Amino acid sequence: MIHLNIGSNLNSKFGNRFDNISIAIDLLLSAKLKIKKISNFYETPSYPNKRFPNYLNVGVLCLFNGNPEILFKIIKSIEKKIGRLKTKKNDPRVCDIDIIDYNSEIVKKDFINIPHSRSHMRNFVLYPIKEIDPNWIHPVLRQNVNNLIKKLDLKSRIEITRLIKNVNIKL
Repeated sequence: MIHLNIGSNLNSKFGNRFDNISIAIDLLLSAKLKIKKISNFYETPSYPNKRFPNYLNVGVLCLFNGNPEILFKIIKSIEKKIGRLKTKKNDPRVCDIDIIDYNSEIVKKDFINIPHSRSHMRNFVLYPIKEIDPNWIHPVLRQNVNNLIKKLDLKSRIEITRLIKNVNIKL
């Protein structure tokens, strides 16, 4: 299974943060990804600059009949369609899609790193995964998502809110 994380902390020409994530998922479906599960929305402060708008994130569990490089190109195209511009690292963005895990494969190339190199330290990645795939094991660290969450510092564990709102897409 493939784990993606989709985030947004800016409005776009398509609407608000919720809309941006929903459109990204629609575009993933159009690109022939078979989505199995989508987490609730999670909200977190922007990191490292908390003066930026809060982020919304969802986790997506899916299948794809292609290699990680093709998926990466599809994702970059979707981000661009929604209006993502090349900015400085950690700046606000209308859409950010990360490949967290690709069938437990380890991929290290100039432009793509799977599993995502900081996924095990990010509350907005781990909590959605726990919701949609509670038995997930990090392909490199060989640790269950619950153990990784326990290793987060207290601030990371409390600075995340699961919203009672789902992506409005029928699977």
